[in-house]
Amino acid sequence: MARPVPEPVRPGQQSVWDYPRPPRVERENRRVQIDLGGTRIVDTDDVVRVLETSHPPVYYLPIAAFGDALSRGQGASFCEYKGAARYFDVHGGGGVVAERAAWNYPAPLPGYETLHDRVAVYAGPMDAVILGGETVEPQPGGFYGGWVTKDLAGPFKGIPGSMGW
Repeated sequence: MARPVPEPVRPGQQSVWDYPRPPRVERENRRVQIDLGGTRIVDTDDVVRVLETSHPPVYYLPIAAFGDALSRGQGASFCEYKGAARYFDVHGGGGVVAERAAWNYPAPLPGYETLHDRVAVYAGPMDAVILGGETVEPQPGGFYGGWVTKDLAGPFKGIPGSMGW
């Protein structure tokens, strides 16, 4: 499938089509807050993001920032760049559990060592994921874990017809 036509970039936006492949890890200067089950489970400014062509950024937070809100989940996956991933169930207030809603790379491949001891979270199952004061939208399609914000121009991997991108 041919690369889609990137959306116009408005002032203050970045195009995900300008992001690199292989992906790049960089420091993020915005605070992340995550709510689940009516409880704030994460509030941190220790954030890195992974940028990859056609994807909204995936944000990684320190495992320690989750306190007791994580437990090992079922399954695993593999990224050709970052390595083997394991999944976590995310625990919120009132006994709410979002199964397999977070993941990390316990032994990341060379170039991605920064991701060791960091966790990424799918925005969809959370009550709210807030990045720098903005409530994010989950990346389309449910498979990928990027966070869509107003400062991004797509189209984004995960929409119908994007499997071959």
